[in-house]
Amino acid sequence: MSVRSVSRSIAHAMRGLQYIYVHEQNFRIQLWIAFFVLGVMVWLDIAPNQQIIVLLLIATVLTLEVLNSVLEKFVDIIKPRLAYQVQVVKDMMAAMVLIASFFSIVIGILILAPPFLEIMLK
Repeated sequence: MSVRSVSRSIAHAMRGLQYIYVHEQNFRIQLWIAFFVLGVMVWLDIAPNQQIIVLLLIATVLTLEVLNSVLEKFVDIIKPRLAYQVQVVKDMMAAMVLIASFFSIVIGILILAPPFLEIMLK
């Protein structure tokens, strides 16, 4: 493994992230929400173990959104032949991201609400 091959791999990944950011609205929304949550997390100075949980949730939702985008592009290739099945697959992939997002919000509230309320009630 050379430095050149690693840097080339990173360049490909960055190009993929750029593509997703430019072309996928949901990814942009989730990324900006992640930045907001990270800012709130820093402001509230939550415990390191809770920071890890928040970071893992953010990484999970963003990764699933990328996976969803990749699979949508892939199934679009076969869409003319299997339109109904493709729609079902796309709906299931969207459900995957929705479930992860929903539980991330619930867990985020459970982690961030107590210190936020403590600051607000002082």
